[in-house]
Amino acid sequence: MPTDRADALQPNCVDVVYTWVDDSFPGYAQTLRAHATDRRDTNPNRTRDNLDLLRYSLRSLEAYMPFVRRVHIVSCRPQVPAWLDTGHPDIRVVHHDQIMAPEVLPTFNSFAIVSHLARIPDLSPQFLYFEDDMLAFRPLKPEDFKAADGRSKVFLEDRPSPVMSALDPASSSPWNLALARANEVLAVAFGAKPFSYLAHGPQIIDRDLFARMCEHFADEIATTRQSRFRAHGNVPPEYLYPHFALETDAAARADRADVRQMAGYASLENWYAWTWLQLRRLEWRKPATITLNDSFEDVPNPRVVAHVRHTLERWYPRPSRFEKAAQPGNASASR
Repeated sequence: MPTDRADALQPNCVDVVYTWVDDSFPGYAQTLRAHATDRRDTNPNRTRDNLDLLRYSLRSLEAYMPFVRRVHIVSCRPQVPAWLDTGHPDIRVVHHDQIMAPEVLPTFNSFAIVSHLARIPDLSPQFLYFEDDMLAFRPLKPEDFKAADGRSKVFLEDRPSPVMSALDPASSSPWNLALARANEVLAVAFGAKPFSYLAHGPQIIDRDLFARMCEHFADEIATTRQSRFRAHGNVPPEYLYPHFALETDAAARADRADVRQMAGYASLENWYAWTWLQLRRLEWRKPATITLNDSFEDVPNPRVVAHVRHTLERWYPRPSRFEKAAQPGNASASR
């Protein structure tokens, strides 16, 4: 039966949770390389923060989501953005060791980290999970994440995600392997059928239901948490959860028009014309949220990086309440 949590999505009652990493932080890259065993473990697309996307995402909350109560930023100790005002009462920095067992640390596995989000102290009963490359792009209201009957909306694409029989574990990406593994366990629990990709964008999560999902798939979650890097046999909780919510009737699937209005996506490539065109397309479409995926690989094109940063500054010129006041000559306040 659906859980009645309508009060949790009222203004000033919903938190936002980010997962964030910056591989330029002193010592991080060396620690990562010391534990890595596969070239895919050191993919910089997942750990780079050269665009300050978290800063602009927080600005987007300020501009378009005034109903947010508090922001939690989950990072490995001692990482904190230099520009972040950690003394602000509406911000919380949550380090991995506050919510994860010491034996699984350090971890570089986003799936393992996300599986612990329900353990964040003083977290609202329902919260919005933002990856750090997701931004609000126009005004949003709490009800934009709810169906007419009060259940949370799940935003899915109209295409099935991978199945294990179609993948080669030796060459397939850890992300696709994790999706396929999640589909296997979903099929066992709820019946064999195609399961769709999740649309790129923030998702509303019920804290208690997320914890129940982790208990329901306890073996798979335990395996995931014990993997320092994404690995064969892992499941992505951010994908497993919305399907679990749908299958247990705790959420409703958004229709195609809702998905298009909510989610926009751009892959930031080193080819300037391609990235320029994708950003302009987002401006033309004006979805409610956008995801700017780092696809620069090892060496980002400086011209493209400069263009993206200029565009972000144009879209979100006003500093948020979460930023330190700029000090003349203080470079750390701006990076």
